[in-house]
Amino acid sequence: MKIVFATNNKHKLEEVRAILGDNIEVLSLSDINCHEDIPETADTLEGNALQKAQYVFDHYGIDCFADDTGLEVEALGGEPGVYSARYAGGEGHDSEANMTKLLSKLGDNDNRCARFRTVIALIRGYGSTGVRGYENSNNLKSQTNLFEGIVEGEIIRERRGGEGFGYDPIFMPKGYDKTFAELGNETKNHISHRARAVAKLAVFLSNA
Repeated sequence: MKIVFATNNKHKLEEVRAILGDNIEVLSLSDINCHEDIPETADTLEGNALQKAQYVFDHYGIDCFADDTGLEVEALGGEPGVYSARYAGGEGHDSEANMTKLLSKLGDNDNRCARFRTVIALIRGYGSTGVRGYENSNNLKSQTNLFEGIVEGEIIRERRGGEGFGYDPIFMPKGYDKTFAELGNETKNHISHRARAVAKLAVFLSNA
């Protein structure tokens, strides 16, 4: 089976390909020559994931899934949430600036509870067996499914670890004494929010 993951983020692609295994070939946006700047203008994780997947399906006629992930910090009322990747503002996704802003806003607050939440939106054409040609893309009917993965944890007070990406150096998952960046990709791929959402996606696809 072939399916498109609406991203060119190499870290996400590596994680998802490792989780889904060899039975499902995961293509990136560049693999299908999609180089457009796909909009992410929704105010929820679900909305952004759907927006990205729908764009690829509508324009390329290809079965596709997209994800959006947010770090939700209890003491900050759920911030940064849907704005996690661009929390510090400016162009691009500046992880260091995002972490600096988050730690500054939390300050000495003793409530460090937080959670990572990933939502995956899958859009498939009726009767699909994989990647299709583009010529029928305007006439395809589709089915949409959502999958959610959550991991609870806390925000530590300083960066630790050199692996992972995003907020991984300051997020310690519940039940562990190391951050995602210290645990390493193999462990993270088994317990992370994305891993849990992708696991649900994998079960769905294997039974489809």
